[in-house]
Amino acid sequence: MRDHPHGKPVPYSDVWIGRATNRIQWLLALIGAACMALGIALAVDSAWTTGIAPLAMAVVGCIAAGLLVLFGTLAFVHVALRVDEDHLEVRCGHIGVPRRRIPLSQVAGADFAPHVTPRHWGGWGYRWRPEKGTAVVVRRGEGVVLRLWDGHTFTVTVDDAEAAVRVIRDRLHPHRSGATH
Repeated sequence: MRDHPHGKPVPYSDVWIGRATNRIQWLLALIGAACMALGIALAVDSAWTTGIAPLAMAVVGCIAAGLLVLFGTLAFVHVALRVDEDHLEVRCGHIGVPRRRIPLSQVAGADFAPHVTPRHWGGWGYRWRPEKGTAVVVRRGEGVVLRLWDGHTFTVTVDDAEAAVRVIRDRLHPHRSGATH
């Protein structure tokens, strides 16, 4: 999942971009597509003799379940984290939805989390737990934990999370890094 050395500074430009991917969710997307195909097959080639209502319920149920699984998993196959001069933006999936944009002025601090797991957050995806805060979890592994000024936290799994934390901290305290903004 990672191709960077730990502990070595990685130079960054005005915009830092990191990603994380979960290839297992492609399997779940295939299962969703199979449910949709079953619903379509039932609608096209059905020999049900018990009536139209059970057939309609089966077709609608298969297609609805398939769409829910397909789009629910494709939305969280990968996540992209983008840090620029003033904001941090998290985009999920291929179309970037859901998306969260956090002004750096709302961030009190950033910490590296070496072991973020879907099990601790209740699964993959965009999660909220009252005792832990909000998270975007697409895979097990390292992540960034943002401490916001309103007392909440926001966690996102991303490859090279240590570099992301360094960039965010430098942006929060530009006088320390020697950069002028």
